[in-house]
Amino acid sequence: MAEKKEDNRKRRQERRKALEDRTRQETTRAKSWAREWLDALVFAAVAALIIRALFLEAFRIPTPSMESTLLTGDFLLVSKVHYGARTPMTVGIPFTGVYIRGFDMPWTRLPGFMDVRRGDILVFNYPVDDGAVSQKTNYIKRAVAVAGDTLAIRDKVIYINGQPEEMEETFEQHYEVTVRERLRLSPSKVRAAGGQVLPSPGGSYRINMKASVAEEMTRWPEIDRVEPLVHPISFNDNARQPFTFAQGFRGNYHHMQPIIIPYEGQTVTLSERNWHIYSDIVTRFEGNEVTRDGNRFVINGETTNQYTIQQDYYFMIGDSRDNSEDSRFWGFVPDDHVVGRAWIIYFSWDGERMLPRVRRFLNRIN
Repeated sequence: MAEKKEDNRKRRQERRKALEDRTRQETTRAKSWAREWLDALVFAAVAALIIRALFLEAFRIPTPSMESTLLTGDFLLVSKVHYGARTPMTVGIPFTGVYIRGFDMPWTRLPGFMDVRRGDILVFNYPVDDGAVSQKTNYIKRAVAVAGDTLAIRDKVIYINGQPEEMEETFEQHYEVTVRERLRLSPSKVRAAGGQVLPSPGGSYRINMKASVAEEMTRWPEIDRVEPLVHPISFNDNARQPFTFAQGFRGNYHHMQPIIIPYEGQTVTLSERNWHIYSDIVTRFEGNEVTRDGNRFVINGETTNQYTIQQDYYFMIGDSRDNSEDSRFWGFVPDDHVVGRAWIIYFSWDGERMLPRVRRFLNRIN
């Protein structure tokens, strides 16, 4: 009887030990599984951070300022290797926009395989924003002029180095359309052709469209005349952002006197007459303390009206020329604000029809 009780006790101990061993093994396997997943997540986050910082970054088109080259709802990959990625400028929490304000890190731009070229579509940090450069709002426009180019705008036509700009087929602008007497223009017909009828104060129609659509419209039987809408030099629209930059030339965004796009190493003579061109460059972008009285300038405590530009600048304009607030309004984009080159559309969503635009998937951006 005693031996039987002893055997039962031993069997209970063995079962308890086997259960403890099995529990320990399951716990070890669970910890190992959790550690593997944690390691994988950490690796993925680090890899994503490195890819985003040095190679590619996703960007969404929120407005129609680049139509019809890029449509509202396009999702892009922006290449940072074309012009060279910027090393981190701030310290913060990745992917959140939370950073330590006032703590700017020394940074450099890594080597790229090309310089910004005239006609490239860039993503850049909005120069007018305050704060650290890399934390400013991302904008996307086309570089119509690069450092060293001479740019002018006459009757809405952009001239680069004395020659009219080469217009992309996708460029849009506002046209004034006059119809024949007693006839009307169908908005649905305009939409079907690729145009958009806008409110117009006069008896004519104002339509936003590409040049190819405007040319087709001239052949419609109800149309009398189709002409680009060009404002006079005295025009000012108080409903929009003041034309601060262009108005310094006694013009507006349809008229601008010739100007050399600033470049690194360029020495300029500052005056009361041209201070509106260079004020942001000297103070905001290149960090100098300036006081002035008319044509008398004191820069960092030294009385001088000579200043040497420290970096290249670009003149950026949207492809939907009359729906874009750009360098014509707020001036130049510094090289250190350039994020990268718009490279490929990986997805596109039509918010009006609530459908994907499948034909735009994986399209290269020109």
